[in-house]
Amino acid sequence: MSKRNSQSAKTAARERLRIEREREAKRAKTKRQVIVACSIVGVLAIAGGIGYAVVQANKPTHWEAVKDEKVVTPANTTGTDGTTVVIGKDSAKKTLKIYEDPRCPVCAQFEQTVGPTVKKDIDDGKYKMQFIGATFIDGDALGDGKIGSNGEGSKNAMSALGAALNVSDAAFLDYKAALYSAKYHPEETTDKFKDDSYLIKVANTVPELKDNKKFQDAVEKGTYDAWALAMSKSFDTNKDDVRGTPSFVMDGKKLTTSAGNPPMTVEDFNSMVNTALKG
Repeated sequence: MSKRNSQSAKTAARERLRIEREREAKRAKTKRQVIVACSIVGVLAIAGGIGYAVVQANKPTHWEAVKDEKVVTPANTTGTDGTTVVIGKDSAKKTLKIYEDPRCPVCAQFEQTVGPTVKKDIDDGKYKMQFIGATFIDGDALGDGKIGSNGEGSKNAMSALGAALNVSDAAFLDYKAALYSAKYHPEETTDKFKDDSYLIKVANTVPELKDNKKFQDAVEKGTYDAWALAMSKSFDTNKDDVRGTPSFVMDGKKLTTSAGNPPMTVEDFNSMVNTALKG
């Protein structure tokens, strides 16, 4: 090979090497740009995810949102927000107030034992019954505007009771008895009443509510959810100094045993009610 050809070959080789290095540098630069771009997208995605999570966490719960909704009052109610629920014959001269929380196990015990006696007394016109519902077992304190964190069952069952009341007084009483029955009333620690399907299942044991689409729609749509909270607030702000359930009041006086407990037997209940009716 001539000296001239050798020099030309070296020059060509150097040129090819230069071009290859430029290509490699360009590929490396492009790779870095892609990595940076992906990193930015990843950071933005994480930030967006955190932002979404924060927004979701700060959104009010269903029941907190319900506090600001207009109250739909069931039929067969009177008073502010339909929270006065009085059932019985007009001829009955006195009214027995009954304070109950749907999840309350002692209320269930009372209803299973004395409930039939109360129903008979109402039917006989011995007295009227005024129902005041509570939801404190859910952890609520509606007098202070607070929705608790111990469940939803009391509120949800109260709403369903409103749907039953909208059907009739009798449907309300029969449904209340079914909810408190030994077969369907859950343990206090089991919040089964939060499930609409369970409330409808219990309602299907009540003739007036069995396969009643209007009732079922009201339960599933939460038509009386705001009413349930209003009823709970009426319990929290009651003037009878009632703080627990079940409680019974007639003529402003609480009916209690000598030990200060509510009457939990038919004998005790009849004795106290008869005395109150004479007073």
